[in-house]
Amino acid sequence: FMKMDCLALGMLSCMRRAFEMLTVRKGEEFGLTSIKNDDGPTYDMICKADTIGTFQIESRAQMSMLPRLRPRELYDLVIQVAIVRPGPIQGNMVHPYLKRRQEIAEGKTIVYEHPTLEKVLRKTLGVPLFQEHAMRIAIDCAGFTPSEADKLRRAMATFKNVGTIKDFEKRLIGGLIENGFSEEFAKRLFAQIQGFGSYGFPESHAASFALIAYASAWVKCHHPDIFCAALLNSQPMGFYAPAQLVRDARDHGVVVRPVCVNASRWDCTLEEKTAPDREAVRLGMCLVKGLSNKHAAAIIACREERPFQSIDDLWRRAGVPVSTLVCLAEADAFLTAFGLSRREALWAIKGLRDEPLPLFAAAAARENTLIEELQEPEVNLLSMTAGGEVVQDYGHVGLTLRDHPMSFLRQDLARRRIVTCAETLKTNDGRWLEVAGLVLIRQRPGSAKGVIFMTLEDETGIANAVVWVKTFEKYRRVVLSASMVGIYGKLQRE
Repeated sequence: FMKMDCLALGMLSCMRRAFEMLTVRKGEEFGLTSIKNDDGPTYDMICKADTIGTFQIESRAQMSMLPRLRPRELYDLVIQVAIVRPGPIQGNMVHPYLKRRQEIAEGKTIVYEHPTLEKVLRKTLGVPLFQEHAMRIAIDCAGFTPSEADKLRRAMATFKNVGTIKDFEKRLIGGLIENGFSEEFAKRLFAQIQGFGSYGFPESHAASFALIAYASAWVKCHHPDIFCAALLNSQPMGFYAPAQLVRDARDHGVVVRPVCVNASRWDCTLEEKTAPDREAVRLGMCLVKGLSNKHAAAIIACREERPFQSIDDLWRRAGVPVSTLVCLAEADAFLTAFGLSRREALWAIKGLRDEPLPLFAAAAARENTLIEELQEPEVNLLSMTAGGEVVQDYGHVGLTLRDHPMSFLRQDLARRRIVTCAETLKTNDGRWLEVAGLVLIRQRPGSAKGVIFMTLEDETGIANAVVWVKTFEKYRRVVLSASMVGIYGKLQRE
């Protein structure tokens, strides 16, 4: 029989959307297998760990491994995807593989324990990384029958550390020794295979993931505007929130425009060219919190005839409730269309009823123009502070196109000698310092024995922090719930 995994991956939806936009731009069909898998600029970007938003290789652990493994071909990504897993890590496979990879780069020859082992593990430089390797070693090197090897595979429990692989220790080690392997090497090899009990990839699984990872990196490298729009339209997925995805896209030269009642559709879309093979990204109404697809569709359909001229015009023609207008005003969706700030838009909405007066509605429909029910005197409202605008952006859209929140605190942070994330890159290893930022990611892998990994972001970049168990227990509430933290610690460079 054949075992198949059918996974509903969000990145597949993202890539479908990206390829559809790319087909419109280029006039030719694109797909996962139509992209050349030897693109130098794409691998250069991957080696620099510039992989925010890509599939599988965007996590903190993967990004720290990329500059060390330095993938230059698709099978390197197969290994990259598989090696940063609890199984290979606990089985002590990572450092031996990196060491042998470095030896190959220096022109040295890998010496294998046995010719049979070279036949099985040549592609991974003598290090067992996949479940298939454990089975082939059992059959070719330890004398297992295919049936026994399949039982060994079943013993390598997936996603649970409850495998019964220990039951095969005596049989596997004994078989290796009988076939000419040293006892020390046989025990070390079994310890590596035993790590698969904490989850190790099948090679076919890793190859499929690597193909998607490469395709997502290729689109990001060559068409970051399309990548940004496709990612936003595929949320929720991945490690990063829309705020970080948009900020990363802008760092790559993508022009991102705010939600606008006269320009935005439900999904994020591409607008006119801003450079060769580069278009502006218009944020979609899907990002506006509290706005239903039904009411957004009514607004979009109604403006096809002519753009809205005012909030009153939109309200009467689209027939949406006042609560919908409030959502749009709070998202600052009237600023680019009518020049109204949040407060001005909300003030204008306050003068609207639940339904327009029939006489005025009939006259406006007959004349096909705007007839206001009431002429109110202009009111000069106090403008919101820049920081207040950013807070409202995050609260009602989930991101901001204005300044980063940390920039408003920078002067005070500098007085307290709290450095930026960019400054940590220029600081000597081992120095004690304090850094502050928004919390992007919290991770507590089961294999980390209670250690928390955090990623912080400020206006200059990101910094990774390791929170040890004692510190976590002392500041548990802050570590788990705070959206912005300051961390004092010792800088470590790999």
